[in-house]
Amino acid sequence: MRRSDREIKDRAQIIEVMKRCDVCRLALNDEGYPYILPLNFGMEEKDGQIILYFHGASEGRKYELMAKDNRASFEMDCSHELVLKEGRDGCSCTMKYESVIGQGRLEPVPEEEKHEALCALMGHYHKEECAFNRAVMPRTRVFRLVVEHMSGKTR
Repeated sequence: MRRSDREIKDRAQIIEVMKRCDVCRLALNDEGYPYILPLNFGMEEKDGQIILYFHGASEGRKYELMAKDNRASFEMDCSHELVLKEGRDGCSCTMKYESVIGQGRLEPVPEEEKHEALCALMGHYHKEECAFNRAVMPRTRVFRLVVEHMSGKTR
């Protein structure tokens, strides 16, 4: 990280930033170019391991790419605020933010773990327990990213 003064070194603080984010961008490998997509996500920590959960329709390009190469990078950011700098010639500004980037491996969530994963996803967006229609589960694919490395940054 070029700006070590902005690095979030405490793992608990990085997780708190992740909890404040509402979109996770996944970058998948696609024949020389990254394929990036914004996704809603859920998160949990199991035995010290961070796991991100995602869901989608039953087919699509992301699943084809995941089958070829399950390595992925992710990025999420929040707490954006434009800061204008006064006293300089012309317009000068900067941005406040918090962000997390990382890498991991994607894998499908087994059918017997799907409900728990969807609950984690719903729990990220709803403070209270939020029941969902279980009839959609057979038509919904759920996958997870097991985080191997992550770093946080703030300004």
